[in-house]
Amino acid sequence: MPTARLTLDPAFRVGSVDRRLFGSFVEHMGRCVHTGIYEPGHPAADEDGFRTDVLDLVRELGVTVVRYPGGNFVSNYRWEDGVGPREDRPRRLDLAWRSVESNAFGLNEFMAWAAKAGVEPMMAVNLGTRGPAEALDLLEYANYPSGTTLSDLRRSHGVAEPHDIRMWCLGNELDGPWQMGHKTAHEYGRVAAETARAMKRFDPTLELVACGSSNAHIDTFASWEATVLEHTYDFVDHLSLHAYYDPGDGDVDSFLASGAEMDRMITSITATADHVGAKLRNKKKIKLSFDEWNVWYQSRFGGEDSLDWRTAPELIEDVYDVTDAVVVGSLLITLLRHADRVGAACQAQLANVIAPVLTRPGGPAWRQTIFHPFARTAQYARGTVLRVEPDSPVVETAKYGEVPALWSVATYDEESGDVVLFAVNRGRDEEPLRLTADLRAFPGARVVEHAVLHDTDTSAVNTAEQPDRVRPREGAGTKTDDGTLTVELPPVSWHMIRLATR
Repeated sequence: MPTARLTLDPAFRVGSVDRRLFGSFVEHMGRCVHTGIYEPGHPAADEDGFRTDVLDLVRELGVTVVRYPGGNFVSNYRWEDGVGPREDRPRRLDLAWRSVESNAFGLNEFMAWAAKAGVEPMMAVNLGTRGPAEALDLLEYANYPSGTTLSDLRRSHGVAEPHDIRMWCLGNELDGPWQMGHKTAHEYGRVAAETARAMKRFDPTLELVACGSSNAHIDTFASWEATVLEHTYDFVDHLSLHAYYDPGDGDVDSFLASGAEMDRMITSITATADHVGAKLRNKKKIKLSFDEWNVWYQSRFGGEDSLDWRTAPELIEDVYDVTDAVVVGSLLITLLRHADRVGAACQAQLANVIAPVLTRPGGPAWRQTIFHPFARTAQYARGTVLRVEPDSPVVETAKYGEVPALWSVATYDEESGDVVLFAVNRGRDEEPLRLTADLRAFPGARVVEHAVLHDTDTSAVNTAEQPDRVRPREGAGTKTDDGTLTVELPPVSWHMIRLATR
């Protein structure tokens, strides 16, 4: 049996677990909002039209921060359309997703929903077709207490207290030619810097996110970040990264190794940001906001030009299988391994659109396979991330070369004494991978729980009729003996092993 080895030691630290790593994303796209989180008249809808069955799943998922209202949608969005009496709100064309937006759900509805879900908002401003003035108007409407035209307008809309939104994204993917208001790096850097300077004048404690590259394969990758940061370094706190991983080409080994690409992307942009900081002689360290990431079968999507003008159409409602869930688990491991620099992350999206939660209009809501590794990681990854460097057999991949079969990370919560090991076996061989972990730095550690997501049918999915077909189950044979943890990891599997040290 192939064997992998690692050591867990509280002295080997990466950084603290930022709860914002467990973020999600709500965009006015497809059915994410309408018949996703918001459906007046649904049997489970509350007095505000929010689906309480979805709210329950969001809380179970453990989401901490939610980015809104886009995404590509924000680059053609007038925030004013979504506030005030619903009967007065205009219907608009959304050019990003060729949809008709009713604006029945807007800023104040989102903030009310976020309060019920217990999540922090991450608000995006339109720097595509609009600019600093409109961003400042939104900031004043949302965050100023009273006594000005826009703050009093909010109060007239029934929201007496300011929303006090702390984290703001300065546009979205403006490096992409598909984006409304696409810009060069210099053009975007200038408008982002002017917007950020003004927003910080309003409130210097705001946290601002500059647009990084929309993916790692675009021609301007890294050079975009370098130019943008030369304009914005003094004013922003975070730089965004976006990445989606497509299993549609049939290269399963490379797909299972998607975390390797995410790892390289984070390392590359961290180095780029630090280079600009050194060049500017600025000691501040820019954090990364990986505010769009997920598995997305993009090869099945016909592109925006294939869409008809409709309201809340079914759009990229990918159904996820076991392999997809294992990949999502490995991406979460990657984010944790970079906890020293990744300060926030948002899985895109929350409901229906490439999402962990699926719904039927007027019907049920259920957990997709990818729901489970996210929920367990959000629940148990606390305290400090421990640096884990496994000695592992390798898997040969067409896209990334040799990658370790074992991908793992651990966290240590000093308050509870819990050590939690997250691990993925990327290998597809029938024989399991034996893992031995040196626990001598945690004398007396014992296994409390071993959750494993695995199925002999890696194409198994969850449906409305079988919502629990794929779910974590208790692992067998996991034990500690004389300072060593021993566990067998079946092929294509995700694991959460919780150890008590007190």
